[in-house]
Amino acid sequence: MAKDHPSSPIDTDGQAANKLWGGRFAGGPADIMQEINASIGFDARLAGQDVAGSKAHAAMLAKQNIISEADAKAIIDGLDAIEADIANGTFTFSTALEDIHMNVEAALADRIGPAAGRLHTARSRNDQVATDFRLYVREALDRLDAALREVQAALIDQSDAHAATVMPGFTHLQSAQPVTFGHHLLAYVEMLGRDRSRVADARARMNECPLGSAALAGTPFPIDRHATAAALGFDRPTANSLDSVSDRDFALDYLATAAIAAMHLSRLAEEIVIWTSDAFGFVRLSDAFSTGSSIMPQKRNPDAAELVRAKTGRIVGALVGLLTVMKGLPLAYQKDMQEDKEPVFDADQTIMLATAAMAGMIADLTVNKDAMSQAARTGFPTATDLADWLVRSLDMPFRQAHHVTGRIVALAEDKGCDLSDLDLGEMQKVEPGISQDVFDVLSVEASVASRASFGGTAPDAVRGAAKAARRRFLDETTD
Repeated sequence: MAKDHPSSPIDTDGQAANKLWGGRFAGGPADIMQEINASIGFDARLAGQDVAGSKAHAAMLAKQNIISEADAKAIIDGLDAIEADIANGTFTFSTALEDIHMNVEAALADRIGPAAGRLHTARSRNDQVATDFRLYVREALDRLDAALREVQAALIDQSDAHAATVMPGFTHLQSAQPVTFGHHLLAYVEMLGRDRSRVADARARMNECPLGSAALAGTPFPIDRHATAAALGFDRPTANSLDSVSDRDFALDYLATAAIAAMHLSRLAEEIVIWTSDAFGFVRLSDAFSTGSSIMPQKRNPDAAELVRAKTGRIVGALVGLLTVMKGLPLAYQKDMQEDKEPVFDADQTIMLATAAMAGMIADLTVNKDAMSQAARTGFPTATDLADWLVRSLDMPFRQAHHVTGRIVALAEDKGCDLSDLDLGEMQKVEPGISQDVFDVLSVEASVASRASFGGTAPDAVRGAAKAARRRFLDETTD
């Protein structure tokens, strides 16, 4: 998971030996200008990506005879040493040098001398940051895919274990028809599967390299953009230099994907909150995923689920925030785009925490089968089965069957009993054609078992669906 802050210290004294863009300016920036302009406080986490991009660029420059092999080697060796300093926490970042790019370049100059100045040939901070950020987002997408897979794995395991555990299926949070708990959980496996497909789509779409687009118009140097793209694991270079430096669709794609995934996690978290309540008592979370109350000693609160539910707001907010930043920007790069990184960094950290918590909760929960079964028998959940039986057995139009069933439900409600507890004679007073066979469909177990169509809730269908889900989403096969 990405860290909130760089491990190395940040120098905030406002002093720098020499501004890299200082030739145009006689005076220094105001303190507040320096504070609002600097991004090193958050983009220091792009150090690894920045070094990787610079090494690929230096190697390409040497291969194209734009700089010497000796200078390229000195640059790459120096960058390796800087990366090691950053990793072990001995590198000092300076706010006076604004961002990660200028911090690394200044450190390189201190380390290897004038040769460092050749590194920025045929590139700009505009294409540099676009490349660094794409590399980060690509890694974030890979992390998200792996994290969602872990949640799916936990859900599939529980689905398999509870393929025949009957529970009420709800619409409008009212008892509708009986289903199995395994079937219910597999619905979330499908949601997360779509999330992972969005991850794959976003990754494929963003895997183009902006490096070499320079400030906005390209470069007159004979660079090989295909070489740097390949060296950094991109499929190809971006096709238009203006778009290359001003595009942040890849970040928006990531945030949109993360926001939808977080919404799915939030829906599941809400169900866990409901299921663990005393009113339902369907599942129990262990002490590992519960908290207590400072005043009410009896309480077991599903705080992990509640926090997963809440963190969705942060991720959706990050998406809306970046959309708002980008909506009015003319081509090409604008300083507004410095606001692109913090929402992505925060969303990355937040979604990784939420997915880890959800995978843990799903694996941890204990199911109260008796409570689920009892709840599945309230609210006349087999009324639709009765209507379907009237259609099949009496060749009754469904709308008529619906009306007849409604009258029988009202009768059972008046008597305070389930449909299966009514006498045959009582039902025949409503519809004379009803026979003893109707009782074969009025039990909850019969209702669940009858729904064996593809995608249905019958236990054997759920077991088959769980097995198929392992193949589709986990690349696992079972006997």
